[in-house]
Amino acid sequence: MSPYSELVKKHFENPRNMGKVVDFDGIGEVGNPVCGDMTTITIKVKDGRLSDVRFETLGCGAAIAVSSIVTEKAKGKTLDEALQINAKTLADELGELPKNELHCSHLGPEALHKAIMNYYDRQAGRTRRERGGKDDHVHIKDKHCYCPYCEHEVSAGAPVCANCGKSTV
Repeated sequence: MSPYSELVKKHFENPRNMGKVVDFDGIGEVGNPVCGDMTTITIKVKDGRLSDVRFETLGCGAAIAVSSIVTEKAKGKTLDEALQINAKTLADELGELPKNELHCSHLGPEALHKAIMNYYDRQAGRTRRERGGKDDHVHIKDKHCYCPYCEHEVSAGAPVCANCGKSTV
């Protein structure tokens, strides 16, 4: 018996939305240093909705399947609706993943959230400071720092956002 649900197998064997959006409006990149999986999601926004969502994933079957499922779920949604897609909301749909691959359920949603935040940053003229090759919190002209997920103000050295609890480093 396979450790994967039929949905996961279907998306691994025939992934949807692979590649990169041409002239994308936002990009999100995440990786897992433990297993080496890497996911990049690019988005195109039209009239406040995700008109195109594509992924590039280097990793195991579960990481590829999750990325495919996330892009399918996100297409056509408003940005706020797409931000509601997360590992918890995918858990029931994905079925059971092997314990050593549970982390894969986070890669696709995190990359999507980062792509949306990148879109918002670009629209507002914000840039992200790079530290150690990873996204850090958001900086705006007035030198304040903001969480890349909920945009709550954070102190410059804060490892976690006090508002949403997500890592800022």
